[in-house]
Amino acid sequence: MVTKLAIRNLVHDRARFLVTLIGILFAVVLLAVQLGLYLGARKMIVDTIDHANGDIWIAAYGSNSFEQATILHGRERFAALSVPGVSAVEPVVASFAPWTRDDTSTTSVVVVGSDGTLPPWNVAEGSVSALSPDGVAVDRTYADTLGISGVGSVAEINGQRLRVDALTEGIRSFTTSPYIFMSLAKARELLSVPSDQATFYLVKVQPGVAVSSVKRALETKLPGTSIFTKAEFRQTNLDYWLFGTGAGVALLGGAVLGLIIGTVVVAQTLYSSTKDHLAEFATLRALGSSSFYIHKVILTQATVSAFLGYALGIAVSFAVAQASLHTPMPIMLTPQLAAMLLVVTVVMCAVSALSSIFKVTKIDPAMVFAR
Repeated sequence: MVTKLAIRNLVHDRARFLVTLIGILFAVVLLAVQLGLYLGARKMIVDTIDHANGDIWIAAYGSNSFEQATILHGRERFAALSVPGVSAVEPVVASFAPWTRDDTSTTSVVVVGSDGTLPPWNVAEGSVSALSPDGVAVDRTYADTLGISGVGSVAEINGQRLRVDALTEGIRSFTTSPYIFMSLAKARELLSVPSDQATFYLVKVQPGVAVSSVKRALETKLPGTSIFTKAEFRQTNLDYWLFGTGAGVALLGGAVLGLIIGTVVVAQTLYSSTKDHLAEFATLRALGSSSFYIHKVILTQATVSAFLGYALGIAVSFAVAQASLHTPMPIMLTPQLAAMLLVVTVVMCAVSALSSIFKVTKIDPAMVFAR
């Protein structure tokens, strides 16, 4: 009976009910897009770190991002190799550089050079193992930006000719500057980095040895450098790009704005619906219905609105996320995020119903006899 009465109240004014659903749909889509962009941004920031073959990162002092670290002197590698528990120390070079297309226009890229320590992943075309001395791997998402048509395309970095030998799928860059993967020797040559120097040294810890103890030993051995575990370097990059630059705050702020707008729209609509049915609620009170029963009717109205609005909103959100998959800024709409949005939508609508509950709480059952 509660559900039947709640649905009748909702559909009594179909235009108002439609406004309610649109308000919820708008809130769900805005929340999904903003939070999906946030998750996508997080993934782009840490992807290179997650795919690196190392337990500890050695970087120049004060380094707070993968793309903007300065060059190390070179002695760090040999000092690290002397630390007990270290099995290998591999160099990686990473830095911004200008990419010159065939039409002579340029765009900024991030050169990533290693000898297997940080190889490209998700290779869709060509072969990373068969890279030529001047060969590089790039992501096909940036084909237009880089002015390439596929494997075999050529371009220049710092006046040196390069050939695209492999294309990857889904390696995005949060800075919007595409990653260009190549051999360590070629990266050093392009960036004028001496053969005994690098941007990072990735330390592999021997099996059974605690990473934390090796990190402490490296900090003692290498004062004046920044030593990170993989988890710490991930967090440092996230903190810098998402919150140091304000990008993460903007994305989360948009999500909060969507939640507020949705709550206000639903609250206004439910309140108006409740006012229009005050006589009916007063009749229920006069017939002996408890306040709790009437509150259940209003909360059921909110819940029905929540589920219907969510169903519409999440369908639109999945369509938007699917359309963004092959763009430089993908929206990650995971099952966990979708489930969280359902809970948030129900809570949002329940909170919106409070204004209506306060209104019916003050109903005088005698008003039904005054009509």
